[in-house]
Amino acid sequence: MSEIPLWFLIGSLFLPRVCLFFSWLGDWWLVVSQPWSALLWIFLPRVLVMILIHAHQGFSVWFWVHLVVALLVWGSSTSGASRRHD
Repeated sequence: MSEIPLWFLIGSLFLPRVCLFFSWLGDWWLVVSQPWSALLWIFLPRVLVMILIHAHQGFSVWFWVHLVVALLVWGSSTSGASRRHD
């Protein structure tokens, strides 16, 4: 089981798509060859980050931190969208 770099774990909390792109350029640990990974990278990069964390580290502390951040981001974006339409 390979170790995910700390820069990726911290950076992907704030910019998941950018961190996924740079890790793909380096191609050292990012091994996701499924066709749906490109769609996740475009539409739900936080989900792809959590899948990668789970694949490499299981349900570690980093997985739960990313899950909480994802729920906070998604919750704040939906509440902001509902306020704009009122």
